[in-house]
Amino acid sequence: MTNADLTARTATSQATVERCLAELRRGGAIALMDGDDAILAVAAENLEESVFAWLNSAAGTDGVRLLLTAERAGRLGLKTNPADTAGGEAVCICHLTADLAAEAVKGALIHHVADPTSTSQPAGALDTAVLDLALDEDPDRSLSSNLRHGAIDLAKTARLLPAMVVARVPAAAVAYWVASPFTMDHADLATHRRMLASQLRRVGSARVPLEGAEQTEIIAFRPSDGGKEHLAIVIGRPDPDQPVLIRLHSECFTGDLLGSLRCDCGDQLRGAIEQIAKSGSGILLYLAQEGRGIGLINKLRAYRLQDAGADTLDANLQLGFGADERVYQPAAEMLRQLGIVAVRLLTNNPDKVKGLEHCGIRVTERVAHAFPSNDHNARYLSTKATRFGHMF
Repeated sequence: MTNADLTARTATSQATVERCLAELRRGGAIALMDGDDAILAVAAENLEESVFAWLNSAAGTDGVRLLLTAERAGRLGLKTNPADTAGGEAVCICHLTADLAAEAVKGALIHHVADPTSTSQPAGALDTAVLDLALDEDPDRSLSSNLRHGAIDLAKTARLLPAMVVARVPAAAVAYWVASPFTMDHADLATHRRMLASQLRRVGSARVPLEGAEQTEIIAFRPSDGGKEHLAIVIGRPDPDQPVLIRLHSECFTGDLLGSLRCDCGDQLRGAIEQIAKSGSGILLYLAQEGRGIGLINKLRAYRLQDAGADTLDANLQLGFGADERVYQPAAEMLRQLGIVAVRLLTNNPDKVKGLEHCGIRVTERVAHAFPSNDHNARYLSTKATRFGHMF
């Protein structure tokens, strides 16, 4: 295969992943391939009765399955098969029984099982649904690790709840059920993620005087899928020959824009700009990774769980996500394009230091970056210290 052929193939697979992610978000079905095996998949939170009936037809006697993370399954009282941990995060595979699959009730119950914040069912409905979930422990009928982990990873990448309803079909039959633009190989998602980080493109910049930091330029970097841009807020004239003072700041709509008191994000954003300006120069990377990478909607769901008693880490786990779903490759690539290879990092989070260094950026110093708590975020900050290891 020539380099031109490889480039064309990569571009095609990239476009296919992007179409599949968009289709999942709108409630449609996609096909995920693994050699001669395949599944048709729909995000559980978007499942409609008509789509479920279609999946049931495709599955035939093999039956429709519900994929959940082991963490979410455990919260529902379901055990997990140790074999399901192969390939990374454990995934629980459940068959949907005939009673649960009845079209009159199935949609809302599956939503309820997938979403711990759902209030759409009367008392007892969730317990009934869980009792009707039968774990798939038959190795001859079970899904491959590539398919089950690939489906959950797709849901997360689409910023949907990590729960998928799937029907297993022979690879040769996929074209009958799903059009080729929505059919992808399980390996394409990993390639897609690498490409998004390595192919960030500088698309625009302008001088934007800020309060307390008038000599500021904002530079926008767009990922290759055309998604939401990451921003570099460059204050003063950083010297790339010296370690540059920087801050990695994940966007926070509620804290940065609305001044939410539930977190310290707004304080950290404005405090970083002030500290960088006082130091003379530096860069704040404003990264499109809302809610530690789970997205705004899922962050609001996590807030609901926190109001019910969970802390910020347990809320993420109850939703089926990891404690922190952020990645550091985009930040590292932005710094490289700005000519920065060594930094002094404004953070209280040791994982950011490790993440940047893992991506090839040398961190010469961690610069303390903490702010007083208030009555609304004191527990949140305490959890960050005791369970995430943040250094305040």
